Amino acid sequence: MVMAYLGLFLAAFGAATLLPLQSEAVLVGLLLSGHYNLWLLLGIATLGNVLGSLVNWLLGRSVERFQGRRWFPVSTRQLDKARSHYARWGHWTLLLSWVPIIGDPLTLVAGVMREPLWRFLLLVTLAKALRYGALAAISLQWVLIPR
Repeated sequence: MVMAYLGLFLAAFGAATLLPLQSEAVLVGLLLSGHYNLWLLLGIATLGNVLGSLVNWLLGRSVERFQGRRWFPVSTRQLDKARSHYARWGHWTLLLSWVPIIGDPLTLVAGVMREPLWRFLLLVTLAKALRYGALAAISLQWVLIPR
């Protein structure tokens, strides 16, 4: 049982980094098995996902020192464009941190833009918890619908 919770944490953590992983299937699978506590699953998934996003934020805080290197994956133009978007829309973009493909880079850019940690954690936690909560509610509702 502990291994399942650990697996969910690792899947959620990895999915929030720039790695192409999914945690939703793990959460839904554990949830629908009926063997695990709903609130503990939601808490662990949210914690893992937020901590993964925190890794992106920390990377963003130090990414500029590597910018001139040949192996650096983001061009100066791309970084400037990301800064421009973040400057325009601000910290509210972090409410989209749950969205696939764009969410992870948003958390990295928040680090580059020196978003205060307290606000970063507040907005990202809210976004990720609501996403997992909605996913759990939809999954449970779908299972409970008589066929």
